[in-house]
Amino acid sequence: MGERETWTTEEFGSSHTGAVGVLLADGSVPAPVFFGASSSAGGQLVSEWSVYDGGFAHGPRAAALRAVCSCGWNGPEHRLDWDAIGERKLTEVADGTADTCLEDWDAHTAEVEQSAIPLPKTVTALLAQLQEEVEKLAKTSPLAAVPAARRLEVTAVQVGYWPAHEARRETTAEQAAAALGLDEDAARKLMARFGGWSPYC
Repeated sequence: MGERETWTTEEFGSSHTGAVGVLLADGSVPAPVFFGASSSAGGQLVSEWSVYDGGFAHGPRAAALRAVCSCGWNGPEHRLDWDAIGERKLTEVADGTADTCLEDWDAHTAEVEQSAIPLPKTVTALLAQLQEEVEKLAKTSPLAAVPAARRLEVTAVQVGYWPAHEARRETTAEQAAAALGLDEDAARKLMARFGGWSPYC
């Protein structure tokens, strides 16, 4: 996979890394485009949607854009009208289409959040209140907000230790990943961090 702009959320991290994907006229996904360095024999592979304009030394012409996610989800196709695009730069005329792909991916992550195990409203409200209070404290005394944040960090480790161990005994890796909205590797590392064991055992 070549270099391209990607999107993540704090909640799901690399388990749901989104990007604008490209489809060719035959429905296939094009290979990354190689851009050589003018001053050396090196270069880089690029998969950014805007390079697939069919121009000289660029990739083949994109027929459609769609949101893609590292979890395997693909968004709806948004066809590109090359008769209307003409000789204009793809990055300029299709920027709105790329934004639509981001909106599609946002909707996907919202669905992932809804499918994950829900938090009780009381817990959600308390966490939101804590965040708000620490943010207020940071405005009047930034230094005082640091130990407050540190206390939250310590508390999270303390209250998460036994639940992580119990969840490890009672659920499979696949079940834990689905409940947390993460891939199995990320779920395993999260459980290990709170449970205090090696993620590789």
